[in-house]
Amino acid sequence: MTRLFNDPAAFADEALEGFAAAHRRWVRPVTGGVVRSTRTPAGQVAVVIGGGSGHYPAFSGLVGRGLAHGAAVGNVFASPSAQQIRSVARAAHGGAGVLLMYGNYAGDVLHFGQAAERLAADGIDARTFAVADDMASAGPDESAERRGIAGDLPVFKAAAAAAEQGLALDDVVRVAQRAGARTRSFGIAFSGCTLPGADHPLFTVPEARMAVGLGIHGEPGIGEEPLPTADEAARLLVDTLLQELPEDVPGPRGQRAAVVLNGLGSVKYEELFVVYRKVAALLGEAGVEIVDPEVGELVTSFDMAGVSLTLTWLDEELEELWRAPADTPAFRKGTLDAPVPDAGEPSAEEDADPAVPPASEDSRHAAATVLAALEAVAATVDTHVEELGRIDAVAGDGDHGIGMRRGSTAACGAAADAHARGAGAGTVLARAADAWADRAGGTSGALWGAILRSLGTALGDREAPDADRVAAGVTEASAAVRRLGGAEVGDKTMVDVLVPFAETLAAAVADGQALTDAWDRAATSATEAAAATAALLPRKGRARPHAEKSLGTPDAGAHSLALITRAVHGVLIRRPHEDHPHDHH
Repeated sequence: MTRLFNDPAAFADEALEGFAAAHRRWVRPVTGGVVRSTRTPAGQVAVVIGGGSGHYPAFSGLVGRGLAHGAAVGNVFASPSAQQIRSVARAAHGGAGVLLMYGNYAGDVLHFGQAAERLAADGIDARTFAVADDMASAGPDESAERRGIAGDLPVFKAAAAAAEQGLALDDVVRVAQRAGARTRSFGIAFSGCTLPGADHPLFTVPEARMAVGLGIHGEPGIGEEPLPTADEAARLLVDTLLQELPEDVPGPRGQRAAVVLNGLGSVKYEELFVVYRKVAALLGEAGVEIVDPEVGELVTSFDMAGVSLTLTWLDEELEELWRAPADTPAFRKGTLDAPVPDAGEPSAEEDADPAVPPASEDSRHAAATVLAALEAVAATVDTHVEELGRIDAVAGDGDHGIGMRRGSTAACGAAADAHARGAGAGTVLARAADAWADRAGGTSGALWGAILRSLGTALGDREAPDADRVAAGVTEASAAVRRLGGAEVGDKTMVDVLVPFAETLAAAVADGQALTDAWDRAATSATEAAAATAALLPRKGRARPHAEKSLGTPDAGAHSLALITRAVHGVLIRRPHEDHPHDHH
């Protein structure tokens, strides 16, 4: 249970502010996260890590010499936005390129990928690497689909130590890939975590049972077993990890491995030590030589009662990198001189608030309807926020409602500001898109940013929007979401609603229906499609490892999209001709 907080929506920002104030020797705050207190040496690759809040010491606590040069920090259990990541990377860049590293979650993959593209446009060579070490989340034949859990630490450490040695970006990426390929993790849990402001945990485990194969976002495990003794838990963890060795490791005997026994939040150090004594004995019996083990809280999940074991199978290069000194707020190895923070180091340059481009009177008029629609979206999300969280918690991490509220509220604020400054419909939507993606983070933040941006591009700032333009924008939004997220109809995602909504709207407009009537027809198909997702098994995203648990429950993203399409229809009814003079064609 998270007991000490103010406004739950401000929790992540306030935690980061306090962290930076407590650790000025190592870090300084920048927009989007923190970077080292000392400037990245000229010619050294910068390793920038990141992910959602709620996992301390990942990710901000791992910033310092010998480890990360910066960390982009998202909201609770939500990836940082592309803009946050770009801001941190620019502040950390030392002229030799940036490697962006994160756990393999859909939202992180989207936002870090977009950040790399924006950095490239800034003239910075940026690469990405997703850690995928969790054996429970996918089989060995689908290892690229695995989640990133506590294996983040040894993989981040290897790449960062390689950068510290002065290796070029290509070589730092190669080291990350090798460390990632040789890292495996597996975890168990005894209770779920409770987010700030929530009155119940994201999942519960029956008395005298444990969840096997948990995630670090409060996702339930893939199975349940009787509560073990400490020795039985150690045996389960070790046996599972020894069942799947990397391709180039012929067998455990004679191998050397970095070992991380990780507490997830409320399994305390003494308990971890009791488990570790058996882990060490079992690995010794298997012929594995343990190198510099780490036992403690390294990648947590708020107050989750759980433990995970990570093995990184070392070769000569990886062992040297694992043993290399590091000095961060939460992870230290070897000895380094105390850092001398740069005096008055400026923050990375902020993008000045760009001017609003000129717009026609028709488009400015339509922007008022766009703003009203966004306000209706935010109000609808606010009404249903708890329901959306509850649906999402069935097989995911329960934060869909929180993320949608953050995103829609921010989008409204940005849209209202742009509208007040005379922006056209296209610019109002574009500013709303950036604000939604930036504030919400996570997969839905990236996808809703793409939806609003596609609509904004179609409407533009010059013409009066008509039904054809709106339908074209929704069609492009549907294509953009499928491109970005990689999901198709049947995967149990928002795509199951967006595609039929877009197709029905386009067909109705082509039939000559007014926009209000066409939207009504499309919103009805969206509602039906969202309900039908209850019968589907998820094939994408965080719910995938818990597919069966979600049967009978609709997808949260699909459900929220259907609610939103109906709310926007209410705005179109209220303002049919006032702001849609070219509704018919």
